[in-house]
Amino acid sequence: MTRAVIAFGANLGDREATVAAATRDLADTQGITLVAVSPVYETPAIKAAGVDRDAPGYLNGVLVIETALEPHRLLDVLLSVEARHGRVRTEHWGDRTLDLDLIDFGGREESDDRLELPHPRAWQRAFVLQPWLDVEPDAVLPGRGPVSELRAAATDEVRRR
Repeated sequence: MTRAVIAFGANLGDREATVAAATRDLADTQGITLVAVSPVYETPAIKAAGVDRDAPGYLNGVLVIETALEPHRLLDVLLSVEARHGRVRTEHWGDRTLDLDLIDFGGREESDDRLELPHPRAWQRAFVLQPWLDVEPDAVLPGRGPVSELRAAATDEVRRR
């Protein structure tokens, strides 16, 4: 079993219900054991051009799992769960019913055309770092360092719900 961190976000529809249902979907997936669910944070939408205060806000958090799945198979599961919950990919960093990002997979550092580990922007995002710290205070992001130090440097706005 490998420990993995998955970030979730939702800013369209019934965000709470979507996040709860997606968490159940993952917990019910063969080869995945849910270890921890972070508190949920409210954050403004971040688009390619920066913060978009006119867009609906996000609910964000992280899930910590143990999994027997390989990283690409886990990514396929995450994409399938997103699709079941209405995720449509029309705009890069656009509004979405559900976003599931594989942040860390057992400390691996690797990259190919489908997956980059750790997630390439996680180290900059308070909406990933803060909830991760809540459930794993001693977490380390491979290649970047202690999550607590990264969180101290991240300036994006997060508000615990």
